[in-house]
Amino acid sequence: MRFAQVRPGRQFVLALDHGEDFFVGLARFCEDQGIRSGYIPMFVGGFRSARLVGSCEPLADPEAPLWKEIEVETLEALGGGTLAWDVEKDCLAPHIHVAAGIKGAAADGRVSHLLGATVQFICEITVVEVLGDVAGPALTRSRDVDLYDVPLLGFGQGT
Repeated sequence: MRFAQVRPGRQFVLALDHGEDFFVGLARFCEDQGIRSGYIPMFVGGFRSARLVGSCEPLADPEAPLWKEIEVETLEALGGGTLAWDVEKDCLAPHIHVAAGIKGAAADGRVSHLLGATVQFICEITVVEVLGDVAGPALTRSRDVDLYDVPLLGFGQGT
């Protein structure tokens, strides 16, 4: 277990509009506001299309992360995640998960890691900035080469 005490900073409600790219809009908002770490307790909205981690094939190694993706269309979505700073790439590294119902399939559901999405109508996102007790971003994300190169949440500069 790893942890750090953090404190909430500014809090925002962001509305992404019809046709906007979810991650582009979120990154632009965070850049404009100077947010380098935080969390999204919840977002709600519709997606015209979304790319999710998933596969219809048997998993070769159920312990390994899955890097394949599926694309689904016309979704109603509920999700959340963390916003951390990628210290190696010097950019925001969101980690977002979503639960979504496919409107044209009796709201058949999908739950997974969100890789990309285009907003349909609106997506309302609550963003809470996180402040630490150290200089730099409170939350960081770096890859662990010993754990399938998965990007993991850290605290402070690369820890």
